[in-house]
Amino acid sequence: MENLKIRPMKEPDKIINYWKQEKFVVAWIIVSGLIYNISIVLGPIYQGKMVDTIVRHDDLPRVVKTAFIFIFSIFLTQIFRYIKRFYIRRFANSTSATMRLMVYNNIMHKSTADLDEENTGNLMTRAISDVDLCVEGMRKFTTEVFDTVVMMVTYIISMILYDVKITILSLIFVPIAMLLAEKLKVIIYKYSIEFRNKSSEVSDITYNTIENVLTLRINGMEKINIKKYEEELNDLQIRAIKANLLENSMHPVYNSIAMIGVVFVIYMGGNKVIEGDWSVGVFTTYITMFVAMAKKASKTAKLFNSVQKSQISWKRIKPYLTEYQEKNNHLNINKKTTNLTVENLSFKYPSNNENIIENINFEGKNGEIIGITGSIVSGKSTLGLSLLGMYPYLGSIKVDGKELKEYSEYEISEMISYLGHKPQLLSETIYNNITLGTKKHISSVLKDVCFEKDLETMKNKEFTLVGNGGVRLSGGQQSRIALARTLLNKSKIIILDDPFSAVDMKTEEAIIENLKNNYKDSLIILISHRLTVFKNINKIILLKKDKTAEYGSHEELLKNSAIYKTIYELQCAVGDENE
Repeated sequence: MENLKIRPMKEPDKIINYWKQEKFVVAWIIVSGLIYNISIVLGPIYQGKMVDTIVRHDDLPRVVKTAFIFIFSIFLTQIFRYIKRFYIRRFANSTSATMRLMVYNNIMHKSTADLDEENTGNLMTRAISDVDLCVEGMRKFTTEVFDTVVMMVTYIISMILYDVKITILSLIFVPIAMLLAEKLKVIIYKYSIEFRNKSSEVSDITYNTIENVLTLRINGMEKINIKKYEEELNDLQIRAIKANLLENSMHPVYNSIAMIGVVFVIYMGGNKVIEGDWSVGVFTTYITMFVAMAKKASKTAKLFNSVQKSQISWKRIKPYLTEYQEKNNHLNINKKTTNLTVENLSFKYPSNNENIIENINFEGKNGEIIGITGSIVSGKSTLGLSLLGMYPYLGSIKVDGKELKEYSEYEISEMISYLGHKPQLLSETIYNNITLGTKKHISSVLKDVCFEKDLETMKNKEFTLVGNGGVRLSGGQQSRIALARTLLNKSKIIILDDPFSAVDMKTEEAIIENLKNNYKDSLIILISHRLTVFKNINKIILLKKDKTAEYGSHEELLKNSAIYKTIYELQCAVGDENE
């Protein structure tokens, strides 16, 4: 079978467009669905004819011929049923892939500020569970338009052709079952939306627990956390029962109500057999049609509830269904030189009311290393993040004379590499962790981060699997692999946030020397609390708790800044003691 193609579409927030996009598939669904559900009456008809041939004691060839036509009609009907189900499943798979692509694309293009307002569990639920429920509702709707609506119309018309009066009387109770389902959908909607929201909350709690499991264990919070998690799961279970019990428990009720009309069929149809108006075969055909039609009517009632549930998921994912945005790969940056100019830079996170850093001013160019340091909560990491342009900022950040916010996301990603203070590794090989899917050589960058000796101890070298199911790395090894990933492209600007916190001082000094010698085309911004590393770099920015800053070289700050001198001498004293 050919591979399904995920095709971006226009106006993905309009549900009708998902059927319009799959015109060929929908055409096959319509044709096969109509043939299957119209020809389905042939089964009861020839079943009745077989009964009549047996009752009349017809000769064997006639019985065999009728049996053959009966079997062939069922076989032919089932072929078209298979074709219809195949293309409906294909439609569902394609729609699921398209929706997932749209949701994923939307999340990938959200601003960092918008993503900060979303919790991970909610995003996971929308991207996976809600898409599945929505597509399942679309699949059931597409199926039941034919397998219920067309089939019921076919049965009712066929039943009318046999007897109008019996048909009208026997069908009186069918609308009652459907009306009951319609009235209950409001309650089912309420319980379903409560369940979906709670499911998002539990997903978020699960994600956070897994992410912080070591912290919980170290601090003896496992039992408390498990108890709280059990409470949340119990609440989720209660909401799930409310959401599903009413819907599922009512189906036998719908079926029973719709089947009440069988009393009229048996009584009045039986009289027609006694009076000779109907043969036994015709009565068998009619009652078979009625039972099948009544069952379909009860499923129609259940379909209302299923579609109602899928509408909840549709409303939850609809804001995430935006037209696919092709990545702008146009690159207009100066690859020869780099000049960074920061003027009156102030920054605060969207959730904060006041600035974290204020009026920062400095310049830098390729070949330089600029150090950023300061006391705890002085804004060191915040300054590094602000230079990425991921959040709105006040003041000016210019790269080669052009304001940072005027560059496209792609251009910024090509110009600036960033390593956060918490290294993140994938459950992948060392090679893939560094290259992230590109086919670049990593030997030089491994040497730059002093990882060659570590690699020699590993059997599979750079193809060693790390993370879950692989080799457990030390903190220093993790940070150096993450650093190698950041250095790989030798970007114009490389921002390193505390990259040496888990590395010994000797290794730190060797890496700094490699950065100075091998990255002369890059401007490196090094955020660190270790002042000893700043002895041989070009400029230093010292952030203070009062949101002011001091600037200068290592020697200048030792001479002019009491804070810098005190911290440096203290760190040197501690270093001497450790030796």
